[in-house]
Amino acid sequence: MIEATKIKELKGIGEKTEKLFQKIGVDTVGDLIRYYPRGYDVYEEAAPISDIEEGRIMTVTGAIYGKVQVSGTPRLQITTLHVKDLTGTLKVIWFRMPFLRNTLAGGGVITLRGRIASRKGGIVMEHPEIFYPSVKYEGKLNTLQPIYARTTGLTNNAVIKAVKQALDNLDLSAEMLPSELRLKYGLAEYNFALRGIHFPEDKEVFYHARNRLVFEEFLEFILAIRKLKDGSDRLRNEYMMEVHPEVKEFIEKLPFTLTGAQQKVWREIARDMSSDTVMSRLVQGDVGSGKTIVAVLALMNAALNGFQAAMMAPTEVLARQHYESITKYFEDYGIPVKTVLLTGSMTTKEKRRAYDRIECGLAKVIIGTHALIQNAVNYDNLALVITDEQHRFGVRQRETFAEKGGAPHVLVMSATPIPRTLAIILYGDLDISVIDELPADRLPIKNCVVDTGYRKTAYHFMKKQIAEGRQCYVICPMVEESESLEAENVTDYATALKEELGEGIVVDHLHGKMKQKEKDAIMDRFSQKESHVLVSTTVIEVGIDVPNATVMLIENSERFGLAQLHQLRGRVGRGKHQSYCIFMSGSKAKETKERLDILNKTNDGFKIASEDLRLRGPGDLFGIRQSGLMNFKIADVYQDAKILKMANEAADWLLKTNHEWLKKLPKYEEPSSVII
Repeated sequence: MIEATKIKELKGIGEKTEKLFQKIGVDTVGDLIRYYPRGYDVYEEAAPISDIEEGRIMTVTGAIYGKVQVSGTPRLQITTLHVKDLTGTLKVIWFRMPFLRNTLAGGGVITLRGRIASRKGGIVMEHPEIFYPSVKYEGKLNTLQPIYARTTGLTNNAVIKAVKQALDNLDLSAEMLPSELRLKYGLAEYNFALRGIHFPEDKEVFYHARNRLVFEEFLEFILAIRKLKDGSDRLRNEYMMEVHPEVKEFIEKLPFTLTGAQQKVWREIARDMSSDTVMSRLVQGDVGSGKTIVAVLALMNAALNGFQAAMMAPTEVLARQHYESITKYFEDYGIPVKTVLLTGSMTTKEKRRAYDRIECGLAKVIIGTHALIQNAVNYDNLALVITDEQHRFGVRQRETFAEKGGAPHVLVMSATPIPRTLAIILYGDLDISVIDELPADRLPIKNCVVDTGYRKTAYHFMKKQIAEGRQCYVICPMVEESESLEAENVTDYATALKEELGEGIVVDHLHGKMKQKEKDAIMDRFSQKESHVLVSTTVIEVGIDVPNATVMLIENSERFGLAQLHQLRGRVGRGKHQSYCIFMSGSKAKETKERLDILNKTNDGFKIASEDLRLRGPGDLFGIRQSGLMNFKIADVYQDAKILKMANEAADWLLKTNHEWLKKLPKYEEPSSVII
């Protein structure tokens, strides 16, 4: 079976299942074998009930104690069971599984594996996997079971069966990497790596397989970046522009003084735009450092020089926020520049009107989402393109955007702090500027790291802030292997929180399964102060700016990387009021406390990123969400910093020797956005 074979050719995959696989970006056998697990379940020995720890997935074996009970509402029935061993008794609950009352009515010894959580009345095991009789667990003991990202209707077992079938019938793929590189860096053979990443016999096999695939992904990415750089090195500046006098007047009239770092970066951008070659610059600035005003200056300068400038944001909410703030700046300061908004959710009539204004040159500043790079959009004289949170777009999309203007200046904005050594590799085609100074009027966020016993106090504090007119976020991690259970987790939490906070407080919730329009509506409601608390997964990491929000409570914070926690914290502290971030941890481990204490002590994203690199070890792959930076399929910039540096070294060698392998290199494919 060759990789180009359609997935429907696999046994057991009919038309309906094929469509479900296509939803997650899997159309061929090649897509399937490169659809790597997003995590693994490690089936460990059962622990005594007295030793269970909140926040962890654990296994217990005990006797069914008492009756199995079903309670709750018809929409959300809760099945409750108690199990007992020699060390204690544990309460166990399942959601929407009332049939278990009959299944488990006979009593006896049972093995359960699930997450330990704190609920009203004490510690419980939530929605565990059942092994009844308990001897069934022995077959899974000490194994690593793959967990795949998927869509509603597609089970994890369905993906496992399809992958096994594809690997069993796959013709052995030819080794792509040069033998010199495999030997130098101790990399696994490709076919071994494919099987080892999907179905590792043990952790050692997993690490060996993963290192090989991470190296290859980084290497192809770096070579694609080098190709971009080679292309841009030869581009002459066709849009020469000096700083317009009205831009200088605008800076002087602002009610605040630009920080030294903002002024330095603006000088670098202005110099690039008036130089002989096209600008390709990355502006890295920590959360709240004031990157937006620098982008406004660049957009304004291009427009006042008679050219068009466009800015692309990763979400519609953020695009709309940029549009409104930029339009207000222009109106308040009498800047004669026409601005338009272009997003996917606009009506056909609204889009057509925007297209016309862009094509005829009436619109000088265009703000939008991916809609800006659709075929229907024709620019008049696009001289500057800015991408906000560029790592959300990727190499190919940035290239497409730049091509809309022939050879426009490119400015990339990112709030993700990356140590400079890694940034130089990842953004090899860009010059790097750093805004490393916060505006003087920004109050530092006050942080605290607490255990779950603090939850009641945290809720009381949130109520107090809401009474003062403020708003709050609560972040729930994905605590189950199923995306549908992720949604339930957020929904259930929001329901429980409504009860806890009482009447008059509006609690909304947000999760990854919602359609974009629904997400935007909920975020809009929150930004308009129509809701008081937003319970969410990490989908709010980028794309919402609510200065009135002053509290961020992050549940199970031990399950995230430090850089991601810092990004989440950046949703507060954006206004004039004092803001607070509460990192709640369900783990009592010393290492967890050491990690989270770094966030407690500093709000400096670059220091945090460096510490993240120092503290992460290979074992963290099983306990901490990857950063998601650059949307790599399997690689993680922080986790795999050493491999990234090796791949960069290998790219240098391949290009220097003009290695034969470069001619066989497959075209770099942008990672699919559906990979979580």
